[in-house]
Amino acid sequence: MNAYSADEMMSVAASRTLRDGAVCFVGIGLPSTAANLARRTHAPNLVLIYESGTIGAKPGHLPLSIGDGVLAETADSVVSVPEIFNYWLQPGRIDVGFLGAAQLDRFANINTTVIGGDYRDPKVRLPGAGGAPEIAASCKEVTVVVRQSPRAFVERVDFVTSVGAKRDGLGFRGAGPRRVITDLGVLSPDPDTAELTLTALHPGVTVEQARDATGWDLAVAADLETTPPPTAEELKILRHLEATKGGVSA
Repeated sequence: MNAYSADEMMSVAASRTLRDGAVCFVGIGLPSTAANLARRTHAPNLVLIYESGTIGAKPGHLPLSIGDGVLAETADSVVSVPEIFNYWLQPGRIDVGFLGAAQLDRFANINTTVIGGDYRDPKVRLPGAGGAPEIAASCKEVTVVVRQSPRAFVERVDFVTSVGAKRDGLGFRGAGPRRVITDLGVLSPDPDTAELTLTALHPGVTVEQARDATGWDLAVAADLETTPPPTAEELKILRHLEATKGGVSA
């Protein structure tokens, strides 16, 4: 059996959700790792779009930011940021958006803006929205990749940066978050209530662990599945990506 970390399981599980030929709007960090892993394994024709304006980027290593030169150097095309949003994202040309989160609530609302206190005087000011609200609103579907803990999975987010799965009447083009992939398992919104439900656990993880890491009473699917563990090939490629992040070997 291959030994692997919880973060590696999370990255592999996220990468498997991407189909070959899909157009994916990628965020830096865990989403970028998962998307680049997918392109090197089962989805070689995956089209990666980064917020900086690169379309069809094929980085040889994990980029350190959306401004990493390797994205423009390997892209099919580089356009302006307004064109990415106005021509690609808002008309619904992006199949899936990959997002991270600092806080997430039971309806998959995302906070990456402020933690605690008033907006003007918070305890912590986070990096902010960037393109996440537009990605959440306009991509055909969204996958959220985030480590699961009571600090991150809260009853109510301190600020709604990006709207989650409960969006009836808001007029958004996209379906919103269809899955949340964590280091413990996979959650999906209930089709009737839009509340996140635990649908799969990663190998070795218990329902009790998932509930203890959640700041609300976590619903569990009756047909709870177990995520297949990473293959040796997936781990080999993932570890090479991590070791050469930014183009420098670890």
